[in-house]
Amino acid sequence: MGKAFFNQTGLNVRVGLLFGKGSDLISVRDLEKKDFEALFARTQKFEKAVKTGKVRKILDGKVVASLFFEPSTRTRLSSEAAANRLGAKVIGFSGTEGTSVKKGETLADTIEMVDKYADAIFIRHPLDGSARLAAKTAKHPVINCGDGANQHPTQTLLDLYTIRKEFGKIDGLEVAMVGDLKYGRTVHSLALALNNYKAKLRFISHSSLAMPDYVKNELANPFTETPRLDFRGCDVVYVTRIQRERFTDPMEYERVKDVYRIDSAALADAKKSMIVMHPLPRVSEIAPEVDYTPHARYFQQAGNGLFVRMAVLETALTG
Repeated sequence: MGKAFFNQTGLNVRVGLLFGKGSDLISVRDLEKKDFEALFARTQKFEKAVKTGKVRKILDGKVVASLFFEPSTRTRLSSEAAANRLGAKVIGFSGTEGTSVKKGETLADTIEMVDKYADAIFIRHPLDGSARLAAKTAKHPVINCGDGANQHPTQTLLDLYTIRKEFGKIDGLEVAMVGDLKYGRTVHSLALALNNYKAKLRFISHSSLAMPDYVKNELANPFTETPRLDFRGCDVVYVTRIQRERFTDPMEYERVKDVYRIDSAALADAKKSMIVMHPLPRVSEIAPEVDYTPHARYFQQAGNGLFVRMAVLETALTG
């Protein structure tokens, strides 16, 4: 845990990167391996700076908009904290009460106006493709903090950073994804991002919540699918919440909400080195007793979101 995994030249490999000053971050498809590695190196720099109290206010004078049309705790607070730590001012809203959205204003019009007030925009929205629409409308960088069941790229960056920090590598690991793989944007993004590394994937879900074909058709890594809660041989177990808000049929949700629960018994045959991750919030899918096992990493994972989003914001605004 906590291995140093970047050499001294990690931040200097900038030639040919897709993500830089003025770039949007809408999908993990917008990034290649060299982008991930450069952002991880920058993230490590910020983690050290925060922990030693030596963060420079490099975004002093900048304004960042935080537009959260959906509920959020970790993503919103860590995004806003990232901007504040770097010296930027934050404007925006959490929920649409008190905004012109309630009067019928379109997303495009909201973005058109906010773009005139801010230098960068964090956005979370319930509709798939909303972040891409925002990026097409805005002249300033747009960072997708979750669009419906589609993508959540900054979550994926912190997920991969957590794995890399733990094992010193990503190549060669076996990653199991458990729970809601149909609607879970975090697992969609993570599975696609792992195309940049040599990994094995194991999808564990109820048949009605299986990983969508459009994601599986893009995968470069080998994968297996099973309904069995079996973690033998896995290095990472990524657990997802069954998301009530994504279901159009309440009866379907009731049928599958408690299908999988990770407790000490479920981890009995796991490798000692295996880690359990979760994008949070959890409901009942991870028992509290797991918090006290050597496998639990979800709170550290969430903490890494601050450093990752500092790296993303700094890169988008300064290059």
